[in-house]
Amino acid sequence: MAKPKKKESGGKPKDGKAVLLGVGLDSDGHKRVTTGPNFALVGGSQETHEVMTEKAIKINEKLARRGKQLHEVSSEEFDDIAQEVGLQRHRPDQN
Repeated sequence: MAKPKKKESGGKPKDGKAVLLGVGLDSDGHKRVTTGPNFALVGGSQETHEVMTEKAIKINEKLARRGKQLHEVSSEEFDDIAQEVGLQRHRPDQN
């Protein structure tokens, strides 16, 4: 059995691979799956799936501008990038 990867401070893995997973919960009857080098997007209406795809591409563009790959950024840096493309972290305690 493989050992889980240990994390450095800041929440980034020491080595390994990171993948974005997008799940669209609405539906218009069509099945949609889009994959990229570091993301997989499933489900959603046409509009939802297009928005998820756009966000994943923008995140990758921002990572490229920083000269980094997804597995190389800390969770804080990822949060900053995600916020720059219009995503927000869900904070259940702030409902």
